[in-house]
Amino acid sequence: MSRYRRASGVQVCVTALAFAALLAPVRAQSLADVAREEGERRKAVPQSGKVYTNKDLHPAPSAALPAAAADPKADQPEKDAGKNAAKNAPKNEPAKDRAYWSARLKAVQEPLERDQTYAAALQSRINALTADFVNRDDPAQKGVIERDRLRAIAELDRLEQALPTHKRAIDDLLDEARRAGVPPGWLR
Repeated sequence: MSRYRRASGVQVCVTALAFAALLAPVRAQSLADVAREEGERRKAVPQSGKVYTNKDLHPAPSAALPAAAADPKADQPEKDAGKNAAKNAPKNEPAKDRAYWSARLKAVQEPLERDQTYAAALQSRINALTADFVNRDDPAQKGVIERDRLRAIAELDRLEQALPTHKRAIDDLLDEARRAGVPPGWLR
């Protein structure tokens, strides 16, 4: 058995030396060598295409039609079309840019968020008053607590009726913005 062990040990050593001999010519490249080669490769490649920046891009055209195109009497001579355009042009209307749409959305969302927060606070108050009512023995104190609890419930009902109106106003604004061709990123 010892001869078999010696033979297998010799085979392992020979195999390891063979792999080492094969791997010896392969050298590991350093990061600096790789970076240098990549820099040379990039210099050899011709520049292709144009790099576009924000200055090269023009804003999206407004979805609103020109006054002459929107007017059914657009077949009239140039002189009349100019008068119609002047009549149809809005006066002192603010620019409908990102700030305009963002401010309008914020103005519509704030009442909804305020009422939702107030409704949650009222619900907490109602829960606390209900627990307090159950734990009191004095009828006079129970009467005061019940009166406060009923007021809070009435106010909560009023708020819950107003919430769909706020949500509808937001939906209307989003629909108006969509029809005007406003980019979705402006409404955040």
